[in-house]
Amino acid sequence: MTATTAASPATPATILHDPTSELAPEMRPRRAPPPSLEGRVVALQGIGKLRSDEFLDHVKTRLEARGIATIRTDKPTNARRAPTELLQRIATEADVVVQALAD
Repeated sequence: MTATTAASPATPATILHDPTSELAPEMRPRRAPPPSLEGRVVALQGIGKLRSDEFLDHVKTRLEARGIATIRTDKPTNARRAPTELLQRIATEADVVVQALAD
């Protein structure tokens, strides 16, 4: 998807590109959160950015204090998508994901 704004002599044209790389972008409805985390496994995913592990360590401590099971996963780098194997692990082992976005 590309959007272009008209240029004027004082302002150059602006071109925006859809970063999803999809040929036909579609709107996906937001999934409803579970009514409770009781009995569920929460995946805590770091994305390779500074201090995201610090944030996830705190979330893990708080969840486990309430008896909620967690697993930790980390992307190798924030510059690329998560590897398929990691996404499959999360899909099979976890019910909910908390993804850390921090700087």
